Amino acid sequence: MKGTLKNIRDSGLQTKGFLIVLSGPSGAGKNSVMNAVFPTIPNLKYSISVTTRPPRTGEVDAVNYFFRTEEEFDQMIEEDQLLEWATFVGYRYGTPKGFVYDQICLGNAVIMDIDIQGAAQIREKMPEAVFVFLLPPTWEELSKRLKQRGSDSKEVIRQRLAKSQEEIKHIVDYDYFIVNDDLNQAAEQLRRIIHSEWSRVSRIDTEQLERAWKGER
Repeated sequence: MKGTLKNIRDSGLQTKGFLIVLSGPSGAGKNSVMNAVFPTIPNLKYSISVTTRPPRTGEVDAVNYFFRTEEEFDQMIEEDQLLEWATFVGYRYGTPKGFVYDQICLGNAVIMDIDIQGAAQIREKMPEAVFVFLLPPTWEELSKRLKQRGSDSKEVIRQRLAKSQEEIKHIVDYDYFIVNDDLNQAAEQLRRIIHSEWSRVSRIDTEQLERAWKGER
């Protein structure tokens, strides 16, 4: 019906894109939650990280990560190609800045899963980003999940668990938190956060909104 707005994203209104930073202990389920959300939000894009870590079984370059050597990673730092980077369990991870900026300019939301070190760098450079912390329901459940992976040694698992106890202290630096006890519920909570952020008045052209509301072109 003329003059009716059902939804900002369905109305043809131009909205500003934004960045969502998802952090949490290794094993919290960040990838699982994001994978459940992606099919339901067409304008949500994933920011693929670059890493010096060797690929795990089944991982594909430029799909799961951009796998690079230490020398190649150094060059990316020197050429200011990274929005952030950090070292975790002996390997370096970073976010190529070009993709993030390009997608935001197109009006898309970009989501990335990074640790608290990377999130802190993002917070300094892009304080307008949306920061979400994902928690496993208990420390015991986190330990169980890491062991069930079967991809890490006992020593690496010990390091990840120790790291998680330090990471949770930084939850106060985030805008939202989600407890991943039930995957569907956690995904729905993230979905609602993203849709709410898209409804911020600061992300729309208010003059265009007024014209659309009046049924004008």
